[in-house]
Amino acid sequence: MEFSSLAYHRVVIADLVAEVTLSNHPVNAQNEQTQDELILVMDCLSDRDDVRAVILTGAGRAFCAGVDIKARAGKVWEPGERRRNLRGARESYHAVRECTKPVIGAINGAALGAGLAIVASCDILIAADTAILGLPEVTIGLMGGCRHAMQIFGRSRVRRMMLTGDRVDGAELYRLGVVEACVPLDELLPTAHAMARRIAAHSPLATQLAKQSLNAIEELSLRDGYRYEQDMTLQLAKTDDAKEAMLAFRDKRPPDFTGC
Repeated sequence: MEFSSLAYHRVVIADLVAEVTLSNHPVNAQNEQTQDELILVMDCLSDRDDVRAVILTGAGRAFCAGVDIKARAGKVWEPGERRRNLRGARESYHAVRECTKPVIGAINGAALGAGLAIVASCDILIAADTAILGLPEVTIGLMGGCRHAMQIFGRSRVRRMMLTGDRVDGAELYRLGVVEACVPLDELLPTAHAMARRIAAHSPLATQLAKQSLNAIEELSLRDGYRYEQDMTLQLAKTDDAKEAMLAFRDKRPPDFTGC
């Protein structure tokens, strides 16, 4: 696909890293079109050999301030329309989680409701000191993405956020261990790119199988989860990249991965 044709996302690919920017002025609110585009972007990046890691961030002062409430206020929904909209939202989050490439969430500002769900669907999180996560739906008579929040917060914190609308800033996210770093805003993307380059330097087959395994074993028991990992290890060991990695280690040289 031609990324230049996108209306709500900017995509830049360089050095095996794709930088995806949510871009729906002024606060990157989500609607059916933004959801469809996010699905399309993540599915496309999953299939591109020139991408080994993805950075997902927001344009302007927000990462994503949630669904477009102003557009929904007073809206008359046709039969099935609301359900279709909810399905699109659900699938957009899963598109991030199921992207075959590791996704680094670079949280530049407010990520609320739907924005929090997008953040929680990423693999690794880095926050700017301007970042804020929250579930404000209770303040406007809606339900939020609590199940997604449970991926990154503990039981009491999720309930507090859901029932009070309280928000968590970047420094507190780091203290809680939700993000890997909290940095000044101008250091956010350089920090995310440094992490992405480290990931991109590894075998693309290894990182893709690692992400697939991590997604799968989250819902499994210890025994079944470790067995799944061992099966992935057997699969990976048969690849040329695995053999190259071991030879490079033996010869004390950088590996030359081909993705085969």
